[in-house]
Formats: sequence, C-alpha cells, structure tokens
Amino acid sequence: MSTVVFMFSGQGSQYYQMGKELFENNSVFRKWMHVLDTTVFMINGQSILDCMYNETKKKSDLFNQTLYTHPAIFMVEYSLAKVLLDRGIRPDYVLGTSIGEFASAAIANVMSFEESLLDLIKQAEVLEGQCEEGGMLAILYDSSLYYETPFIYENSELVSVNFHSHFVVSGQKNRLMMTEQYLKENNICCQALPVTQAFHSSLIDPAAGIYKDFLNNRTYNSPQLPFVSCTYADFLTKINNGYFWEVIRKPIEFQKTLKELEKSGNHIYLDLGPSGTLANFVKYNLPENSGSKSFSILSPFGQDLNNLRKIETIIQ
Repeated sequence: MSTVVFMFSGQGSQYYQMGKELFENNSVFRKWMHVLDTTVFMINGQSILDCMYNETKKKSDLFNQTLYTHPAIFMVEYSLAKVLLDRGIRPDYVLGTSIGEFASAAIANVMSFEESLLDLIKQAEVLEGQCEEGGMLAILYDSSLYYETPFIYENSELVSVNFHSHFVVSGQKNRLMMTEQYLKENNICCQALPVTQAFHSSLIDPAAGIYKDFLNNRTYNSPQLPFVSCTYADFLTKINNGYFWEVIRKPIEFQKTLKELEKSGNHIYLDLGPSGTLANFVKYNLPENSGSKSFSILSPFGQDLNNLRKIETIIQ
C-alpha cells in the first residue's frame, strides 16, 4: 500500500491569482487564507490577499517582491494542506524545498502557523534590507554542464539539482543575464525564476548574522510526522535553531532526497505548491520499477477543483 507524501515548493513557484479557483469555491481554503492574511497583517500591516488577488494583475505578471511572495507561498500551501486534512487525506510524510520547509514544519507541528509566518516575514525583511539584488536560473540540462562550462560556474553558483536534466543556479542579476544569453546562443533551454534574491548562494550571506540571531530566540518542537529534509536529503527528528536559515542558504538536494525516500517503499506524492513543479520533478526521478505516483493540484493553467476531486478519488 502506498503512503502519502505532502510536498511544499519554495520561491519561484508563485504567481498572481494562485489558488484563486479554490479561494472562490472552497470554504476551507478561503477560511484559512483569511486567517493567515489576518496574521500577516498583524505582523507587518500588509494584506497578502489584496496584493495576490489584485484584479489588475494577470497570472503572467511578474510577482517577485520577497516581502509578499514569502508569506503568499506559505499561505497557499498551508491552506491547501488544511483542505486535504479536512477531507481525510493525511500525510505519512512531509517534504519541503527551500521556504516550502516552513509549510512542511507547520503541518508537522514543528511550529505554529503564526510562528512560521513571523519567521518567514522576518527572513524576507532581512534579505531585502541586507542583500544585493540577485536571481535564479533554471537550466534544462545535465548538471555536469555546470562543472564543465567555465562561463557558467564563473558567473553563478549551483544551488539545486532536481533531476537528471534540470538544475538551478543563483547569482548576481547582470551575470545571470549574461549566462542566460550564453545558454540560448548554445541552444540550451533555460528560464529565469521570478525572484529578486539569489537564494541558496553566497549572495545572501549578508543576511545571515541578523537572521540567525533572530532564530536563536526560537524553540522548535520535534516533528510529529516523518519530516523529510531536502536540505540534508534525510529524515530529521529534531530541528535546530539555525535550520530555517539553512533551508534558504544550503543547496536544495531534491534528487538525492527522492532517492532516499523511495527506499522506504511506494508513495503517492502530492504537490501542494502553486505550480505543480515538484510533481513533475518526482516523475523524472522515479525509477522504472517504482510503484510511486505524483500529482499536483494547483497550476497556472487552472483545473484546480478537478485536480482536487481526482486526488480524492485516488486516495479514498
């Protein structure tokens, strides 16, 4: 029998109007989005809902200000998890990538959703206040290209290997633009992510001192669900104070993590992120003889309600 894995994606998966179909048609999702939005407003006086569901904004418009996107991603993922829990779909494992680990931790009761939002918003404030503008670039090619191509490794840092032909680099904005141009001239597909920070690279190190000092005052519970870390490609039974700095500073080890998780048997991987990217990554990582399957719910292309019904049918 397959076990259920809740997966939560990080920066780069967001867009305006994400989750809007559920927000308009699912009372549980709408309730939690309002609860979380009120929590954000109490922390910094901002409404994420007013920003994210601004009627003048299209899905294709660039949604990249960290002070808004950090809490927005958490709000959508946590609210969607609450929808599944309300329908009796419970995770046997939780897995997050980058800031998706905050939603993973909240569902595993490592900390409350209020604490998660406070930590996320503080992180966004410190990053925007201390770090120069940067970016991230997804490259559809074997990661060996990075090590074999001086132009790439001299202008960026390898920050994630997602599957055999997909990796991500971070760097200064102008250097990434040159790298993107170089790749296109060599007929290699790539895509700039909608971020203004070079997450998981040395460019965010100026934020480390302030944020780690902030985290030193925090106390985290042991996970009450098997907690799969894409920072360490391992199961964690204890969360140290510095962990939620490491989730945005260390490389994302998604490919290694999936290999480790597959050792425990067959799974149903449910992508609770806004774009369904992790579900696609899973498909490319599964060995041919695996009985595991992956599904997404939200997508920029719609069908969110239909996808939710499909998952209910499969699991129940």
